[in-house]
Amino acid sequence: MDDERPDLLTIGRLAHRTGLPVRTLRFWSDEGAVPPVARSASGYRLYDAGSVARVELVRTLRQLGLGLDDVCRVLSGRTTVAEVADAHVAALDAQIRSLKVSRAVLSTVATRGSTAEEAALMNRLARLSAAERKQIIDEFKEEVFGGLDVEPRLRDRILTYRIELPDDPAPEQVDVWIELAELVRDPGFRARLRTWTELNTPAPGQGPPPGASVWWARQVVQTVAEVRERGVSPETPEAAEVLSPLFGVADRTAVLRSLEAGIEAGAERYRRLVARVRGQESAPDATEELEWLARALRAADRA
Repeated sequence: MDDERPDLLTIGRLAHRTGLPVRTLRFWSDEGAVPPVARSASGYRLYDAGSVARVELVRTLRQLGLGLDDVCRVLSGRTTVAEVADAHVAALDAQIRSLKVSRAVLSTVATRGSTAEEAALMNRLARLSAAERKQIIDEFKEEVFGGLDVEPRLRDRILTYRIELPDDPAPEQVDVWIELAELVRDPGFRARLRTWTELNTPAPGQGPPPGASVWWARQVVQTVAEVRERGVSPETPEAAEVLSPLFGVADRTAVLRSLEAGIEAGAERYRRLVARVRGQESAPDATEELEWLARALRAADRA
C-alpha cells in the first residue's frame, strides 16, 4: 500500500506481533485502551512500538481480572494500578467467600441427598447476613436461657456468649453453621434444651445442682470412657463401683434426671456444633459415655 509507513504497524501486523486476534485489538482500540497513533491516507489505524507495550499492559491487567473501564482509567492516569488492584482484591475476597458458601451448601446437599426445598433452605441459611445470623442466635438464647433465676453475672455471660461465623469462614464452618441454624430454629430442641438448662443452672447463692458437673467436668467422661474400653457393662456391680467416687453423696436421682434431659435434648451435639462454628477444637463427642452413665445409674437405683 502506498500509504503504509515502515515505522508503523497496521492492526494486522500488531495482531501478529502480540499474538492477539484483530477483533480483540479493534475492540480495545474502539474503547480507548489501545488508541492508534496515526491513520493512514486510506484511514487505516496505525500503531507503533509503544502500542505493542501498551497491548501487553492491557493484556496483563485484563488477565488479572480488571475490567476495560478500569484499564482505561489506569492508562489515562486517572488512577493507579495499586488503587485498582486494591479494589479488585476486595472484590475477589467477596467472590471467594461467596464461592466457599456455595461449595459448602452443595457439599451438604450432596452428603445429605437433600431435596430441592431443603437445598433452598440451606442456601438461605448459609447466605444470611451477620445481623440475620445474630438475630437467630439471640432469639434462641432468649428462649432457652432468658428469665432464668440465676446470678446476674452468670446470666450476662450466657446471653453475651458469641456464637457466630468469622468474617472469612472455612467451608466446613459454613456447613456446620447450616446444621446449627436448623437445630436452634427447631422449637422442640429449644424446649428440651430449656428443660435441661433449668436442671443444671445454679440458683442465686447456691452451688451447681447435682448432675451439672457431668456435662462440664470432662474427667467424669474420661473415667467412663476408660471403663467402657475395659468392656464393663453399665448393669454390672463393677459399674456401680465406678459411681461412688464420681458422685459421692450427691442426689443420684437428680444426677440421672439431668443426664436424661441432656441426652434427650442433644446437648452434646449442640456443644460440638457451637465449638466448630467458632473455629475451636471441641472435645470428642461424649454421648455414648453419658448414655452408659445413665444406664449405670438406673441399674444402681434398681439394685
